[in-house]
Amino acid sequence: MDFIKKPMEIENRSMEIIAPYLEKLNLSEEEIRVYSRIIHAAGDVEYAPIIRLHPEAIGAAKKALQSGCNIYTDVEMVRTGINKRKLASFGGEVFCRVAEPEIAAAAKEQGITRSMAAMRSFGRDMEGAIIAIGNAPTALFEVLRMVEEEGLRPAAIVGIPVGFVGAADSKAALAANTIVPYVTVEGTKGGSPIAAAVINAIMYIIDNSR
Repeated sequence: MDFIKKPMEIENRSMEIIAPYLEKLNLSEEEIRVYSRIIHAAGDVEYAPIIRLHPEAIGAAKKALQSGCNIYTDVEMVRTGINKRKLASFGGEVFCRVAEPEIAAAAKEQGITRSMAAMRSFGRDMEGAIIAIGNAPTALFEVLRMVEEEGLRPAAIVGIPVGFVGAADSKAALAANTIVPYVTVEGTKGGSPIAAAVINAIMYIIDNSR
């Protein structure tokens, strides 16, 4: 059986297959790279028309990453999917606290989800950082509350929680916000691999070496 065996050849061929689905979207070169990585991670070209990317999102995220910002995320799957060696080369780290016992205790005491408690616990550490949410709508709602009520100003929010309860609403709220640049998708689609893919795409725009 004949098939492509070299990783970069596989990736390049994938991007060639994806390209026609983006031609009519009037995207910049950097936007094409982000869109392509989302579609590649999902294996689903139906993402193309539902991706929502704030016009300042890539620039803001690039600037933050190049300044050594950290990334704060809702679940370990997002943390695992981010290229941490690449992030470290810029001076940043990825943090996730959802599995820590004190977060579980705080969530029970406050009557909220662990994801919400984890995002609250980061507090002002998220100032100027990138927030990547790939699973929990409640985490995204909590971050937006902190932005609106507490004056939190992250550099950018990658908010792509998945599912049928709250996901679409939380992403619509993110897209409606006029304070923080964002990357999201409409509807129920999304997930941790997609959120991680966005972060990786922006890092590879800065430096494409692996």
